[in-house]
Amino acid sequence: MNHHDPPTGTLLRRTAASTAALVLIGGLSAVPAAAQEGDGSRLTVAIAQQVDSFNPFTAQLAVTTNILRHVYDRLVTIDPETNGPAPSLAESWETSEDGLTWTFDLRDDVYFSDGEQLTADDVAWTFTTIMENDAAAIASGNYVSGFEKVTAEDDRTVVIELDEPQATMTALNVPIVPRHVWEPILEEEGDAFSEYTGDDLPTVGSGPFVLTEHSRGEHIMLRANPDHWRGAPGFDELYFRYYSEKDAAVEALRSGEVSFVYELTDAQITSLESVEDIAVNIADGKRFQAFTINPGAVTQDGEEFGDGHPALKDLTLRQAIVKAIDNEEIVRQGSNGQAVAAGGYIPPRYSDFHWSPEGEEAILDFDPDAANEMLDEAGYERGDDGVRVSPDGDRLELRMFVHSDRPDNVQAGLVIAERLADVGIEIDNRTVDPGILSDALYDAEYDLIFTGWTVNPDPDYVLSIHTCGALPTEPGTMQGDAYFCDEEYDELYEAQLAEYDPEKRAELIHRLQEVLYREAVVNVLTYPNILEAYRTDQIEDLQLEPAEGGNIWGQDGYWAWWSAQPAETSGSPTGGLSTGAVIGIGVGALVLVVAGAFLFFRRRSTMEDRE
Repeated sequence: MNHHDPPTGTLLRRTAASTAALVLIGGLSAVPAAAQEGDGSRLTVAIAQQVDSFNPFTAQLAVTTNILRHVYDRLVTIDPETNGPAPSLAESWETSEDGLTWTFDLRDDVYFSDGEQLTADDVAWTFTTIMENDAAAIASGNYVSGFEKVTAEDDRTVVIELDEPQATMTALNVPIVPRHVWEPILEEEGDAFSEYTGDDLPTVGSGPFVLTEHSRGEHIMLRANPDHWRGAPGFDELYFRYYSEKDAAVEALRSGEVSFVYELTDAQITSLESVEDIAVNIADGKRFQAFTINPGAVTQDGEEFGDGHPALKDLTLRQAIVKAIDNEEIVRQGSNGQAVAAGGYIPPRYSDFHWSPEGEEAILDFDPDAANEMLDEAGYERGDDGVRVSPDGDRLELRMFVHSDRPDNVQAGLVIAERLADVGIEIDNRTVDPGILSDALYDAEYDLIFTGWTVNPDPDYVLSIHTCGALPTEPGTMQGDAYFCDEEYDELYEAQLAEYDPEKRAELIHRLQEVLYREAVVNVLTYPNILEAYRTDQIEDLQLEPAEGGNIWGQDGYWAWWSAQPAETSGSPTGGLSTGAVIGIGVGALVLVVAGAFLFFRRRSTMEDRE
């Protein structure tokens, strides 16, 4: 296994964070005491990204999946101590000798927030709906791709029969929904179900919180489920407040208007380290930052679309582009050291699956001289202005789309433009609003574009988006972040999914990353550290994931906000909105958003923000 040392300063800042009252709750058995009835304790989280949909069958954006994880339970969850599978709705499970039949035994004390008991029928219906209805398979279809049949043997027993072994059976990140609520919705919506936004609030779920309010661009409210089977959350309310600028969110944290802020810059986290009543947390990254190259966009039926530069279909050119870029320089210049230079697709946080090219495998290491030589030999001649021209006569001027709202992206874009100029490639650096970037990606009207994904402990999902089956069915319907299709990759993907032996599966996943690396379409730059901060005078303690050196926001379980306890001297608001919030929202108002608005933002949300 290849391991990267943390960047300079990380250990010191982790230590500072721990001495600033970051107290951890130990183990899964710890059940937080419920907040006193009527005290209105509120934990406020600053967010910027708009949700795409509250429909658990279709929601994909990271902010939405993070919220819905608190509303709907899964069969199996993640143990925050080990990052391995842990019981949730299923108390236990077993598999047949051939690995094709899985039996899950459910808890008998789980109730939905409307008082109806959760049974095996709800589980079977959820999975079967995803299996049989393409409109319901947008978010979780890959988890059931090998399912043959799901049945409820009795109220407490779910049996899943597979076509072939499936290694992700203890990592089924699928929200289990109440059949009595969602079956009528599915029947009513019909073919339009994928456009249904789940805006019938309050939601009915079995999770520790209930989604009760949403006002687009203003706030999202979750209220504690006092009867949750694991124990009531410590806070009465989980309140997400929108801030369009991260600096404004940081100032709101300083003033006590919000309890928690995430996705901070190095400058912001540094400015907060010595502030009284604020603790910072720096964790190893679980996402990657990348740029993809448009190799020529096609649909699954082979229809070409978009206007990517034709020369980018050439593997030699794509590899030369990668060799011309120094990821270490991007860590220094773009992230101020708060990241790790990348090689493979999966962050080193997941040591079993992480792969980094070494020795003879490292064919795309930074080497501008070799990149120039490759382009010379391939017939890319320099013009009088120093910019190369392809053998077909196309000048190598490439459009690069960069997130304007991410300072590390902006700086990385400048570095990339300079380095590619060194090898005779001119960059039209388009630092744009995320919506414009997303439109360019969906329409395949780009040459280079910044992307990124959060990686779960089981990386199957982020690997699945690069199979040929993930190509768009028609322009504008892509699931991933690159128009990539490779027969060898598909074969390796299917092999890893069917492999139960951990070591053999890890080796297959290493080989998958080697294909992505070699083909130079999806080019990983860095693994950014997780930078976040919270108020210790509002939050007494909470659970990291994993417990040692882990993160708060973006957990694969719901440990942080379920376990969080109000500080005895909590300054969190107990009713209404504090100073600086948007005026005009009545206390307890329920603001529903029409489907069209959700779809607009869903279209304009970027792959960078998906999970």
